[in-house]
Amino acid sequence: MPTYEYECLECKTRFDVFQSINDAPVESCVKCNGRVRKIFSSTGIIFKGSGFYVNDYKKGGGTEKSGSTTTGSEKSSCPAADSCSSCGCSGGVSD
Repeated sequence: MPTYEYECLECKTRFDVFQSINDAPVESCVKCNGRVRKIFSSTGIIFKGSGFYVNDYKKGGGTEKSGSTTTGSEKSSCPAADSCSSCGCSGGVSD
């Protein structure tokens, strides 16, 4: 069951009420019996299951090599590798 936060329009007291979604909203303040309004705020979300982490989407079935080198047939990670001369990517070709 969710917890709802209310604020009194008269005395500005804030209080929480643990109630069902189907319950009627609180209409009076617990302190002064004044009118209240429901406060809406962001909620915490918990993602359960697979598919929510970076390691759930690894590409390929094998293990990755650390410190791999680029061969002549592989493309550079530079987005402008075909026309680049300033970053040292050699246009996608390594020495």
